[in-house]
Order: sequence, then C-alpha cells, then structure tokens
Amino acid sequence: MAHTSGIIKHRWDLKPSEAMQLQQSLRDKVLIQPFGRPIRYIGGADISYNKGSAELYAGIVVLDYESQQILAWSTIVQESPFPYIPSLLSFRELPPLMQAWEKLPLIPDVMMTDSQGIAHPRRMGEACHFGLLTGIASIGCAKKNLVGTYEEPPKERGAYRPIQHQEEVVGYALCTKDGIKPVFISPGYAIDLEESRDIALYCARGYKIPEPTRQAHLLVNRLRRGEIEPGVWQRGED
Repeated sequence: MAHTSGIIKHRWDLKPSEAMQLQQSLRDKVLIQPFGRPIRYIGGADISYNKGSAELYAGIVVLDYESQQILAWSTIVQESPFPYIPSLLSFRELPPLMQAWEKLPLIPDVMMTDSQGIAHPRRMGEACHFGLLTGIASIGCAKKNLVGTYEEPPKERGAYRPIQHQEEVVGYALCTKDGIKPVFISPGYAIDLEESRDIALYCARGYKIPEPTRQAHLLVNRLRRGEIEPGVWQRGED
C-alpha cells in the first residue's frame, strides 16, 4: 500500500554532520502556505522507546476531524542506529514512522507530529521532513520549545504568543486548556502559521495535548508495553 508521493527521497544512514547538511539543503523546499480547504481526516504520529534502547515503537493514528474519533491506525517496531539529538530527531524517528505510513489504511488530509515544524535551528523540524517525504500538509506540536523566545501566554484556553527566532515568527506558544502551560505549535509543510495554531486548538478536547498526537502517544505506549501487536487497524474491521 504505497502512500508516499513526496518531493524528496534520500538515504538514512547518515552521520550527524551529514544530517545537518541535508537539513540545510532541504529547508528551501519547505512550503509555508495556506492549506485552504476543508479537513475531513487528521493524523497524529508519535514514537515511544525504552531509555537506552535503540528499539523504537512507532505509530500513526487517523481521526475524524470533526468528532476526533479514531478511524484507523498503523504501528511498527524497528531499531534505529541514529543517536538521540534534539535538532536531528527526524533521522532517528522517521524511518519507522515512514514504514507505519506506508501501511496506513486511511490517508489523512493533515498530519500532526509530536515534534517541531519550522521552529527549528535550520527550519527543518520533523514535521517539515515528514511533509516533504509524504507530500501531506504537516504541523509540529511539541511539548517543549526548541528555538527562539516567547512571552508566556495567559493560562486560558486559546491564549497564545508568537515564538520569535532570528527576527521571524516561527510558531506559537498556545494554551490549549485553562490553567496549564502551553504547547508549541509550528507549521511543517503546506500549511501556514495561523492555520496550524487554529487546528491544534480545535483538536484539543479537554487535554493539554491535541487529540491527534495524544492518541498517537497512547497508541505507541500500548505497543511498547505489549498490549497490542504491530500492525494496522481500521474502524469497521474488528
């Protein structure tokens, strides 16, 4: 089931210095532009692992955009030889995520990854990289800020403040629930800043983390604990 119709392909057996060079060469291919059409399905991607282990538990979920009900998922377990380096996470995490993507039984209109988009030192966070590989509009939703500065938004749902890096707005610190600290939203590919922020807020249904990445997180932790086997599932196929 081949889904990949992105604009790039490359080898993954890279040294960290080579990975940085590749990011620099790809950054001009990242499109930040209005998505501009209705969303029917939204996907979420996440990775889980045991500390000190090279084995990664990767998963992608697809949700109905309006209801945020899970419609399908795909999971895979794979070892990654690439080290954990915060600005190079895509080289560690995307190889198994791309295998999960290829098996996914339902393709989303927009993807949300537990990572950065353009709020990245080289404007090439994992959400950007994922979008270039798949051709799918992608949003980064991170728990921590990676680059730039921002003012803390009020702890009120919907409050936000821009993240500034090198005199450019690269994302938003967004409060998704009353009384909690923000998440960090940035566009990854084929979507703009404001849409990324608005979609993340729309998908936050009573929790800090928006449902696409929250459900992906729950899924891969179930996989890591052995509660489910690697594979695919689609609603109506139980």
